[in-house]
Amino acid sequence: MNIKHLVHMANQIATFFESESGPQNAPAEVATFLVKYWEPRMRSEIIAHVRAGGEGLSESARKAVLKLASDSETAAAA
Repeated sequence: MNIKHLVHMANQIATFFESESGPQNAPAEVATFLVKYWEPRMRSEIIAHVRAGGEGLSESARKAVLKLASDSETAAAA
């Protein structure tokens, strides 16, 4: 999948949740959305992108992906 497309989609999702839930709550809402609606390959690619610097991601989207990565690591360790 094209990482620019994933970044664009993540930013759109973050913008929506910022307007709905506010900037403090948006990252958690975005992370939940990504788990529910993105396939594992998409999530893996966006996590790898954030770990490589996260170019182009908004602050809320970047925080959401970091939360997603942290939650994934915690689940894998359990």
